[in-house]
Amino acid sequence: MEDRGPDITHVVFEITSRALIGLRPRVLTATQGEAIMHHTFLRFVPTSGDRNDRNMGVMIATESGQVTAYALEGLHERGVMFVVPGDKVYAGQVVGEHNRPTDLAVNCVRAKKLDNIRSANKEAFVSLKSAREMSLEQAIEYIADDELVEITPTKVRTRKRILDEGARRRSERQAKDKSKA
Repeated sequence: MEDRGPDITHVVFEITSRALIGLRPRVLTATQGEAIMHHTFLRFVPTSGDRNDRNMGVMIATESGQVTAYALEGLHERGVMFVVPGDKVYAGQVVGEHNRPTDLAVNCVRAKKLDNIRSANKEAFVSLKSAREMSLEQAIEYIADDELVEITPTKVRTRKRILDEGARRRSERQAKDKSKA
């Protein structure tokens, strides 16, 4: 570290490419956008240490279709959503971050039952929290080993490697059995 004036500090350090993923937005946030970063390749070094994994699970869509506000109303207390009403999702897509360390399969396309009977109470207006949108860099940093990042012309999405919920659970059980043996 070297001081270069009243408000400027020059820092030089070595960091792995893996650790660079997601570092820039964090540094800019910490410095209120005033940091300047530059990096160049120094040398190849085999990976060392474990990757920092997230400590929260994800919410995974169980059905394909269009996201409804009715379904999100019941899910917003369980974590932060990545989708908004009207988005198209498919089974196996990560639609939110669960506020517990386990993954949770959710139905975010569930529609409200319609009938001809009037309800005694009026329909309440529900305000949903805004969805978290991730850049490509944030999505790559966010995913776990069993997840992938999808890039389309309009969206960056995350999904499970194994889309089918039953097959995903079987695979997890087999992995646990192998680790015990």
